[in-house]
Amino acid sequence: MRYVVTGAAGFIGSHLSETLIARGHDVAGVDCFTDYYDPALKEANAEGLDVARLDLAQEDLDLSGVDGVFHLAGQPGVRSFGDVFEEYVRRNLLASRRVFEAAAAAGVRVVFASSSSIYGDAESYPTSEDAEPRPISPYGITKLGCEQLAYAYAHGFGLDVVVLRYFTFYGPRQRPDMAVARIVDALARGASFELYGDGLQSRSFTYVADGVEATIAAMQRGATGGVYNVGGGEEATMRDVIATLERVSGRTLDLVERPAAAGDVRRTSADATRVERDLGWLATTSLDDGLQAQWDWASARVAAP
Repeated sequence: MRYVVTGAAGFIGSHLSETLIARGHDVAGVDCFTDYYDPALKEANAEGLDVARLDLAQEDLDLSGVDGVFHLAGQPGVRSFGDVFEEYVRRNLLASRRVFEAAAAAGVRVVFASSSSIYGDAESYPTSEDAEPRPISPYGITKLGCEQLAYAYAHGFGLDVVVLRYFTFYGPRQRPDMAVARIVDALARGASFELYGDGLQSRSFTYVADGVEATIAAMQRGATGGVYNVGGGEEATMRDVIATLERVSGRTLDLVERPAAAGDVRRTSADATRVERDLGWLATTSLDDGLQAQWDWASARVAAP
């Protein structure tokens, strides 16, 4: 198959692209290489991949001869209040509209990477796909808006789309602004780590390789118009993660406690019943094993000359 992966130089997109290539598929990656975090990290992620520099919010996406689009590009981060909101509108809503429009015109399936952030303070836990969305960050609002755009293009123009709601992916190459990456980096460098809130906020941590398998399964077997939670088998608090990484690394974290940040939800917990039933997918990587892999990767980079 020939696939387009948007956001191919990002954390998840680069892992997805490598897995697809390893399985014999042809992958054309696109990425805007924004400065949300150091573009050099994205350049390193993209090494060995075919990644074109493209701004999806204003440049056309060529889908001739393409069998499917994995749309992972977007502006991440729940701390999205203030002047930066326009970037979330542009890089999430406007860019996704253009991707959906191009895919509908070409008759190409899209797997769209949404987020558990659309649930906000969820009405129940574990949270099913039928729960009422009530995002509490501008980021979550724009991701929900992208889902609604996908539905509109499916209804009006026959877009074949599958929506995945990712729950806290982690692993090697994780974005440097994310908590696990910051903890690992602080431990590796002997630096301090700022913990926002009491540390008892919990997440459905999902190892990136598991998430990639769910994403590929959605392209191959997902129902048209289907919406699926992609969440790890283990829910853990931030203090659980810190304790595990201290044990894995053999080091003690210099912890600096800060007030909770606006936009951060207290808990995420994925009900994976639907994705297991329809796609035959379950997360298989334990949190201990996944954190060990991330520590090994990150600590080796710090130690390298």
